[in-house]
Amino acid sequence: MFDIDGTLIESYDFDSECFTEAVKEVTGYEIDTNWSRYKHVTDTGILNQFFKETNIENTEIAHESIKSVFLSKIKTRIAKKPISEIVGASAFIASLKELENVSISLATGGWYESAILKLESAGIDISNIPIASANDHHSRIEIMKIAEKRAVKETRLSFTYFGDGSWDLKACKELGVNFVLVGDKLEHNQSIMNFKKQNEAFAYIGL
Repeated sequence: MFDIDGTLIESYDFDSECFTEAVKEVTGYEIDTNWSRYKHVTDTGILNQFFKETNIENTEIAHESIKSVFLSKIKTRIAKKPISEIVGASAFIASLKELENVSISLATGGWYESAILKLESAGIDISNIPIASANDHHSRIEIMKIAEKRAVKETRLSFTYFGDGSWDLKACKELGVNFVLVGDKLEHNQSIMNFKKQNEAFAYIGL
């Protein structure tokens, strides 16, 4: 199971910029970008908490407006400069797809529509890979559970989650899931900088 932003694609920074700009345009408020302070670090979870803290009413309309502006900004950014994959990500997923004893899924705290736009821009083939996103739930843990169910139905299997954020690690600890850190935002005993050396990633999965 993979996170997307900062894990498979190099989009973490500009994604945050588009999000904060969209919030400011729609509500007039600056949003606190210390994402780790939010209870649920997902697009939906962050907005829910932000609306409460700023006493914004008509939250459903505000939510949809922010999402619409955000997606427009993402499209504009991508048109100017396509997104790069984290080195080796596409090849690693292709290798996993060839294995019969592995199920792949994506679990992102972002919205589904933006995830697809960014993955396509980076040239990552996610055909036949189930995705769960902030469209499905505001909680990262629940998003991961949904992704798991879409991948393996009711079968109970152990799984490994590749992520880059402290919230990914926290969710994995709560779920008792094997976590592999991608990048160097945190310190973790199982970490890779990218997917260039596939044998390293396979070793952490247990393959």
